[in-house]
Amino acid sequence: MQTTVIPGNTVLCKRKPVTGTFYQEVIKGLSAPQKYLDSKYFYDAEGDRLFQQIMQCPEYYLTGCEMDILTSRSSEIAATLALQATTFDVVELGAGDATKSIHLLRQLLANGTDFTYFPIDISANVIRHLEQQLPARLPDLRMKGLNGEYFDMLQQANTYSRKKKIVLFMGGNIGNFNTAAAHDFCLELRDYLSPGDLLLTGFDLKKDPQVILSAYNDDAGITRAFNFNLLTRINRELGANFDISKFEHYPTYDPGTGACKSYLISQEKQQVKIGQDAEVSFEAYEPLYMEISQKYTLEETDQLALETGFQPVARFFDNRKWFVDSLWKRL
Repeated sequence: MQTTVIPGNTVLCKRKPVTGTFYQEVIKGLSAPQKYLDSKYFYDAEGDRLFQQIMQCPEYYLTGCEMDILTSRSSEIAATLALQATTFDVVELGAGDATKSIHLLRQLLANGTDFTYFPIDISANVIRHLEQQLPARLPDLRMKGLNGEYFDMLQQANTYSRKKKIVLFMGGNIGNFNTAAAHDFCLELRDYLSPGDLLLTGFDLKKDPQVILSAYNDDAGITRAFNFNLLTRINRELGANFDISKFEHYPTYDPGTGACKSYLISQEKQQVKIGQDAEVSFEAYEPLYMEISQKYTLEETDQLALETGFQPVARFFDNRKWFVDSLWKRL
């Protein structure tokens, strides 16, 4: 069978077409000059389970910080939202298990606010869980879960209702983009919103570098297992043969740029097959880029808002001011 080499030392067979978005995006990432995998694929059932464990790690302060905000300041957030609109939809991007946002939802219900909740998540497992669990915990809640990519599902939510939107993008998820990609994301998000719609988004703030680095290198090794699970998923779903014993987890933090990155480092020169159609070469100590968690100053969050067509409206901090949920209005 004829083969051809594409950049990154990946060999593809000409005769058999590549199918499936997951396969195509894995091949694209492993063919890049700097190999990478898209972090959205972390979240299969096992990835969901591991991330729930990460959020319970003592080193992983982000969950506790935002939980502090949502438990102690939900009444203030709800009152601020009420100044902007009396009826609206609440659309949550990357809803996860809603353990933080449930406090705001409960407060809105207690205030008698007329709203529908649309949780969006790429994980079907997450949406099934929310649809099973939330109605029991919040009996008066109107909700419809949406499983898929953020913007596809936001567009779908717009077909269900033309009410003003309150978009939640919590958990520091905007930090999953580098600064340029975050800028592009906010510009694109703006296109799916109408003037006056609101965005409540969480930013992890720059702080002691060691505190940040430890959050992505917990002593129990759960973050390490979370990264390796993506290789295991590729093995299982795409017929690859990654040997995870030949890679090591390596997190870094640059306090100058605010970029906290995770890599898997190949421990030797090796070949990895992806299904029947591709073979990827790794050099000894070659990095495989897995994810970023970008940290911000308050000035940088305001700059991002203004450069992408939003107006900062309010800020809500945890008690240590390590994290901020910023409320922006779409101009």
